[in-house]
Amino acid sequence: MTVARIRPAGLGSGRGASERRFPMRRGSISPRSRSAQKQISRRSAQALVPPNASELQVQVGGRTVQLTNLQKLFWPELGITKGDLLRYYAEISEYLLPHLVERAMVMKRYPNGASGEFFFQKRAPVPRPEWIEICSIEHASASIIDFPIIRDLPSLLWVVNLGCIDLNPWYARCDDVHRPDYLHFDLDPVEGTEFGRVRETALLVHEALERLKMPNFAKTTGSRGIHIYVPISRGPTQKQVWTFAKEFALNMARLHPQLITAEYRVAKRPKGRVLVDYNQNAWGRTLASVYSARPKPQAPVSTPVTWPEVSRGFRIEDFRLDNVPARVGKLGDLWKPLVKQQGRFQLEKVL
Repeated sequence: MTVARIRPAGLGSGRGASERRFPMRRGSISPRSRSAQKQISRRSAQALVPPNASELQVQVGGRTVQLTNLQKLFWPELGITKGDLLRYYAEISEYLLPHLVERAMVMKRYPNGASGEFFFQKRAPVPRPEWIEICSIEHASASIIDFPIIRDLPSLLWVVNLGCIDLNPWYARCDDVHRPDYLHFDLDPVEGTEFGRVRETALLVHEALERLKMPNFAKTTGSRGIHIYVPISRGPTQKQVWTFAKEFALNMARLHPQLITAEYRVAKRPKGRVLVDYNQNAWGRTLASVYSARPKPQAPVSTPVTWPEVSRGFRIEDFRLDNVPARVGKLGDLWKPLVKQQGRFQLEKVL
């Protein structure tokens, strides 16, 4: 049986009897996760991480975070540095953090910037600050992996300082890693397919979900496609969520064969189609979170969009590191329903 535990901050890197084991049905949000989420203006972000600094220690909420290599160019063609990336995350943190708390974080590290090589790291590195909380998840191999949890601004800055451009949280919270609280579809254009067809597919998926009375929300992937998420009440297992998503995607492909494919094998996907990818709902898979910067040209951000915007049209590059904080400051968090307990869909109705 897979077991997940949250290790409270301050216990260091060892496991022991002081770990908290959570029940496998109900979840809770620590009061600490609601702290350090006040809005940070651009001016405050610059004061926190000065543009001319190359290395410094910042004090946030009584915690010290070491930030390094701040002048390293992460997007050389744009002149965007690692420090700029940290300032972006500080500025957007009020809206981002509620989507990350209580979830294991898979680190995708780009030590040499967006165009450099990257590597995945699941285990929280050692040594690390004693206040970094850990989600220990037992895998089928019986190995236990200690994932970090981003709970507040200090832990967010610590993870980004490791070279994580985008953030990849688990779909289920740490107290029950088998029961996610949303399902999603990754709309990915087959090579050579225009983005307009992705938007067309998104609208068809939206209409189909609406007919099922399932609330659904869209965001750009920040890469080539669109993500559609459905907030669900926690209860069905990950396998049940995946099974529903698979049947939904296959049905969409049957109804719209000239536009949509659900074929998971890359070589078998017909040209000009858009993949409605259901397989990312599988246990342990992750997608870039909302408000994640992406390691792509123009420094795009995975950004919530309204359905009228999807209908009218936009480009992935319209939402970037330099303009998303202002957009979110004006519109608020369009994905706030994803973190509310009210209004979630009872997936059992359609299983």
